[in-house]
Amino acid sequence: MNKRTFLIAASCLIALAAFSAPAYSQKSQKPKTGENVAEVPALTEFHTVIFKIWHTAWPKKDVAMLSGLLPEIQKRADQLTKAKLPGILREKKATWEEGIEKLSAIIKDYRAASSPIDSGKLLDAAEQLHSQYERLVRTIHPVLEELENFHIVLYQLYHYDKASGDLKKIGSSVSALKLKMDGLDKAVLPERLKAKSESFNRERSALSASVTELEGSLASKDMKVIGEKIELMHSNYQKLERVFE
Repeated sequence: MNKRTFLIAASCLIALAAFSAPAYSQKSQKPKTGENVAEVPALTEFHTVIFKIWHTAWPKKDVAMLSGLLPEIQKRADQLTKAKLPGILREKKATWEEGIEKLSAIIKDYRAASSPIDSGKLLDAAEQLHSQYERLVRTIHPVLEELENFHIVLYQLYHYDKASGDLKKIGSSVSALKLKMDGLDKAVLPERLKAKSESFNRERSALSASVTELEGSLASKDMKVIGEKIELMHSNYQKLERVFE
């Protein structure tokens, strides 16, 4: 290969890489999906219009912009209403549906205040829309990363391994759960939640103890005993999660 041919080939490779990079970047930024992933892509996408409302229109009290965003709000909301929760969020279904109903009611008020424009009511509806969006986010995402990590393993154990009665799979999940509990035991509440420290620590201790009990029950190889310990541990997890409601 002569020098001129080499330079042409190298230039083509560089151009191809530059063309491919943005596409890969966009793909990598898509919301993760799957039965074990606590994500609702439509909620992630709804943030696009919430960002415009809360970081541009609302601070500037730009009611014309707020009114103009109504079609996008409705489009995103329609997608959100049709969204299905992944399996890992099945226990959040009732809370989620209640949250979606409240969101729809707020959008109804937003629409009424948009035509004709009622500045005060429209600004108020925009603020409520942002707040309700945040509540929906909190519905599907635990306050602590360590709590979410624990729940991912718990979901597999409680909804699949326990039902199968496969002691090997149960043992593997319990070992993973024990490691996640170690991380949760070390977790520190953010400053804004310090007022909940006492109840959090109490429920966390109960959960930690039930994980240890579950681990100890595996030696019995008695599915009735093991199942009861799984139920107790699952119940204690729910009590810990409710601390943040």
